[in-house]
Amino acid sequence: MAEASRWHRGGAPKHSLHYSKEVEIRTTLQELALYFIFLINLCILTFGMVNPHMYYLNKVMSSLFLDTSVPGDERTNFKSIRSITDFWKFMEGPLLEGLYWDAWYTNKTLYDLKNTSRIYYENILLGVPRVRQLKVRNNTCKVYSSLQSLMNECYDRYTSKNEDLADFGLKVETEWKYATPDSTSPWHWGFVGVYRNGGFIFTLSKSKSETKNKFINLQLNSWITRGTRVIFIDFSLYNANVNLFCIIRLVAEFPATGGIITSWQFNSVKLLRYVSYYDYIIASCEITFCIFLIVFTTQEAQKVREFKSAYFKSVWNWLELLLLVLCFVTVSFNIYCNIQIFLLLGDLLKNTEKYSDFYFLAYWHTYYNNIIAVTVFFAWIKIFKFISFNKTMSQLSSTLSRCIKDIVGFAIMFFIIFFAYAQLGFLVFGSQVDDFSTFQNAIFAQFRIVLGDFNFAGIQQANRILGPIYFITFIFFVFFVLLNMFLAIINDTYSEVKADYSIGRRPDFELGKMIKKSYNNALEKLRLKKPEEGEDEKSAKSGDLVERARREGFDENEIQSAKQMKKWKERLEKKYYSAEIQDDYQPVTQQEFRDGTTTKYKMILSECLTR
Repeated sequence: MAEASRWHRGGAPKHSLHYSKEVEIRTTLQELALYFIFLINLCILTFGMVNPHMYYLNKVMSSLFLDTSVPGDERTNFKSIRSITDFWKFMEGPLLEGLYWDAWYTNKTLYDLKNTSRIYYENILLGVPRVRQLKVRNNTCKVYSSLQSLMNECYDRYTSKNEDLADFGLKVETEWKYATPDSTSPWHWGFVGVYRNGGFIFTLSKSKSETKNKFINLQLNSWITRGTRVIFIDFSLYNANVNLFCIIRLVAEFPATGGIITSWQFNSVKLLRYVSYYDYIIASCEITFCIFLIVFTTQEAQKVREFKSAYFKSVWNWLELLLLVLCFVTVSFNIYCNIQIFLLLGDLLKNTEKYSDFYFLAYWHTYYNNIIAVTVFFAWIKIFKFISFNKTMSQLSSTLSRCIKDIVGFAIMFFIIFFAYAQLGFLVFGSQVDDFSTFQNAIFAQFRIVLGDFNFAGIQQANRILGPIYFITFIFFVFFVLLNMFLAIINDTYSEVKADYSIGRRPDFELGKMIKKSYNNALEKLRLKKPEEGEDEKSAKSGDLVERARREGFDENEIQSAKQMKKWKERLEKKYYSAEIQDDYQPVTQQEFRDGTTTKYKMILSECLTR
């Protein structure tokens, strides 16, 4: 590894240093080749998990259930629902029509299977859809005493403590009785609350007419009350043509302020992993990935034993450990998801008259995709560990390391001003502008302003005085002053590093030179290129030059002076350009620079004398 050169100092024999450098170069190239094989295997593995049909399946389903208008009102669809009346219109219209596809467009019976719905004729509905709601109790908040004569009921926002667990309404069917939540089911993070499983649940029928009558009955008996805080509509589809499951969840939140906020989730996942020949290729890549993981873990364990605490002083070693942790987490998620699919998938597909809860499988499969995406990201970042031996990359890394203190000081000043403006924007525009509705939104809105994406008209309309003042001063201080200060810090430090590299330490070795040298050695062994001059040939040539100078009439003092100048030149090159002795970056002082400049002219004179 690159750490090998750091254990050598100026007192080591030259042949030992040369051997160490050769071993270091060979080891680095071997690790680079091995890591590229690992990276290619990881990319095949990850891209094999993603199917381009996932996007199109999500798109066609979202278009069917989100964009279809209710009968008689083209402006109302699921996205634009704002009242309970609109919600029931959607349930009896676009939802009902979208779920039940029993006949071909010529009104002929399409399938032999009894009571089977295939959405868009290609996507079979697994089981039956489920609708559930969560409610809060009355008097979960307090009404001010002076207003109790006008209103004596108060329904707070949803929390697990405020949830209403009592039966209501007709109290005869499951939709009127509370069902306890399943401990293994994940909670749902909505816009105005975090909701757990359970609640008041009912499943739809296989018959379209029975389902419509069910909706009418629920609407007449006021299934949605003032305490209702959220309603979930869950169902799952399977498309055998592309071997994908689509798990759909439509959410209607009823905030304490009134109205309805809608959201949705369309998750297309591949739960049946090994079906085609290509899937078995992906399985072989998974096995190869595990082998690489064992090899890399063994290598890092050996390094920790060898270098002990010094191992943790390198940033690249920390990145290596992070990548290993992510790989182990990825393998664990993969094993867990496969076990759950093996245990649950068969049971979910057995009974077609009940709701099949695929949301649990889709939830963990999505997290698995997120983890492996982060793993691939850091795997690509690790390539910088190898190309940092390049001169340009070494300059960039030196620039960042030298200006890190200045950047930290600048970051403190930047975020003080940035958060001050964020709080100002949240307090002044939060009740009027959506981008500033929360403190978190205000922070992201200001980052968008820096990138040129902003809503000045909304800010000005919210406050005609403070709006323009906020916008102009923020642009001036953050965009024109602070960001340019940041660029100046980077630019100034890079100029210093580049100047120092022109007369100071250079990278121990460059990746391009390593590959070029290996290529030249291969050509020399194949006798396709003449070998370069060795040290003995250079010494013989130097002796010939001395004899030639004597024949041309130079006296011994002039010859010795030229030889002394040559020795000074070699010592200067060792001091400033040697990769074998210098291992840490040492900036050149002004005195050394003046001495080097003076010596440069002496070297020119020495070269003239030796010619």
